[in-house]
Parts: sequence; structure tokens; C-alpha cells
Amino acid sequence: MSDRRAGIRALTLAALAVVAIAEVFPYVWMISTSLKDMAGVTRFPPALWPAPPHWENYAKAWASGPFLRYAVNNAIQTAGILICQLFFGCLAGFAFSKLLAGPRCLLPRRDRLPHRAAPGALRALYMLFSKVGLLNTYASLILPYAVSALGTFLIRDAFLQVSNDIVDAARVDGAGTFTMIFRVLAPIARPTLVAFSLFSVVYHWNDFFWPLVMTTNDAVRTLPIGVAMLREEGTGDRWHIIMAGSMFVVAPVLVVFAIAQRHIIRAFTFTSLK
Repeated sequence: MSDRRAGIRALTLAALAVVAIAEVFPYVWMISTSLKDMAGVTRFPPALWPAPPHWENYAKAWASGPFLRYAVNNAIQTAGILICQLFFGCLAGFAFSKLLAGPRCLLPRRDRLPHRAAPGALRALYMLFSKVGLLNTYASLILPYAVSALGTFLIRDAFLQVSNDIVDAARVDGAGTFTMIFRVLAPIARPTLVAFSLFSVVYHWNDFFWPLVMTTNDAVRTLPIGVAMLREEGTGDRWHIIMAGSMFVVAPVLVVFAIAQRHIIRAFTFTSLK
């Protein structure tokens, strides 16, 4: 039996190693290509690591456009969306978990909300924002994503794990609704909030289509659009510069993953305790 378990463990580790390599290799190749010259990019067979590395590719990519402005716009868009999603997600999560659910529901049955999902209408938002003069503004990038159904579901599920006795004790101590949500429940559900924040940041940091639709100049353009413009300028011939520009988008995401991985594990552990 011990030999069988050892064999299963070895196969599992081998499978995980293959998956890890498949996931990591594209990033390694991106970094490698970003440090090559044009001859190294077109060389066959290709070399995994350039000799010598051309670090000036990053300077060339950065100088190809207002990338500092793009980065600031990206940060403002991503942070604004995250703040709105966490705020409204916590409010809705509290309502669905403590006010509208279970036998201890604090509202009468006739006042409970029906379980309906509002369909998205992003295609109509462009015309709406155009008529009210919100094109090329941060509002047009943030408002359509201010509420997340996934975030509301995850936060509601996390708040359901918190005993109602804690909420009752906070209420007896005179805590208001916002105090109970953001100073009692939110700290307890921190692993879930951090994990959802990571998903939101990664998705909206890399978002390309919506900023492309809502922006027509560099005032509020984001990094993914700036990288796409590198390809247009180079007509597909400057892949080493394009990869260097792509690293401006990928590197912050990798850093966030490295910092938040402990919280992601805790979030899954927290959910599994149901």
C-alpha cells in the first residue's frame, strides 16, 4: 500500500510539474524575447536566453508613447473599480446574508428581494456616455464595472459563515450598519476580500476592449492599449519592443500574485469550512 501511495504521489507531483512548466513558460519566453535584438527574434533555432541581453528594449518601448500616463490611468481605473466593487459588494453581501436570508431575516417576507439577475447592457453604455459627455473620462472606465455579481456572491458567502451572534453583539453595543459591515464582518472575511480583489485587479488591469471603445486620445488610455499601439507602429516587425512593452502590463500582475498568494490559500480554506 505504501508503494502504491508513493507512486500516486510521484505521478501527482509530475503532473503538477508539467502544469507549472506549461503555465510559466510563456512568461519566460516573453521575458527572453523582450531582451533580444531583431536578429535574435528571427533566429532559428531560437535561443531561450539572449547573449547579451538588450535591456535598452525597455527604454525604447517606454519612449514609444506616454507609458507613464498609461500606467497612471491603468492604476486609477483598476483601483476605482476595485473600491466600488468592494464597497457595494459588502453592502449587498450583508443584505443578502444577514437581512434577507434564513429564519432570522430582519425584514418581513413581503419585502424580501426576488432572486433575479439584471442583464448587462454594456453595448448601450457607449451611446449613453457619449450623450452625457463622459467619453474619455475615468467615469466611463469605472462606472460600468462598479458592481460585481461575482464579488457580491463571494462576499455574501463569506458573511454567511459569520455567526449571527456576532452581529447581534455588535448591534447591542450600538454599532450601526456600516460599522457592522466594515469593522466587524469585513475584517473576518478578509481572505475572501483579498482573493476577490486579486481577481478584480488582474481582470481590469488587463482589460483592453472597454478602454479601447471609451477612449479616443491619450488622456485616459491604459497600458494594454499602449502596447497594442506599439504593434501598429512597428507593423508587426518589432516583436522584441512589443514584448518589452507587454512586460509593463504583466509585471505588476505577477507581483500582486506573489504578494497575495497566501491570502488566496486562506480564502479557499475559509470557504471550505462551511
